[in-house]
Amino acid sequence: MKSMKKFLFAVVAFVAPGTASAEFADKVLSTIYVNKDVTTHLIMPETIKLVDISTDNVVGNQVNDNIVRIKPDTILADGEMAAVVTVIGERHIVQYKLVYSVLPNIVHTRFDIPYSDTQEYTNPDVNMSVAEMSHYAIRMFNAKRTVKNIHTKKDKMKAWVNHICSAGDYFFIDFSLENKTKIPYDISEIRIKLEDKKQKKATNYQSIELTPEYNLNYHTHFKKRYRNVIVVKKLTFPEAKVLKIEVCENQISGRTIELNINYDDVLKADCFDD
Repeated sequence: MKSMKKFLFAVVAFVAPGTASAEFADKVLSTIYVNKDVTTHLIMPETIKLVDISTDNVVGNQVNDNIVRIKPDTILADGEMAAVVTVIGERHIVQYKLVYSVLPNIVHTRFDIPYSDTQEYTNPDVNMSVAEMSHYAIRMFNAKRTVKNIHTKKDKMKAWVNHICSAGDYFFIDFSLENKTKIPYDISEIRIKLEDKKQKKATNYQSIELTPEYNLNYHTHFKKRYRNVIVVKKLTFPEAKVLKIEVCENQISGRTIELNINYDDVLKADCFDD
């Protein structure tokens, strides 16, 4: 964990340009109790962008998108403040006092950061947080199917679109797969492309691959049924092109199935209510 100390101090420049309000700066900080023999995990309710620890007394690193682990690097006096930790998420920032304790029963091994402890800040790089995308995607997952005209069959595989929804600057596409064979399906990759409907000449044919902003389901193995919600940035395209979802199997001669979404279908996208 000592090797991460420089990383944690390198991010302090991000906090300086006034991302937190004066009200937050004057806020009385809550306390997290730490000990040299205990690793404390801080769990943020959204993706963590940056972390800062104010002194050399505590070291740590980011172990997951929303989890940071910290630990005192030296023995301190009971009740002595070891550092202030600042955790910056996609749209929220939070600070805590790290206080050294010799009493193992009050030392935090896991600390779930509630939104009530955080302060919102404006992040120009984030239009919608991962937590918000997940919230919308789960709502779609639990809703009845509204799109009935986009479906395909191939190699005893069936695919169909359940919903197309719009929120903010993003499109949410909810689709399902059904495997009608007894051979389990291992997903190699899910690709999203914007392609010409008709290929007149190979030299003129265009295929643009889009990078999903979010996937609800990261499982790659299923026997009979699979469902996922993918999120892409909102886009417009001419009727001569089609938005294609391509699912490929993880084998040399693997099965591939495609779903083609026309622009008319995109224009009919639902919007999430409040």
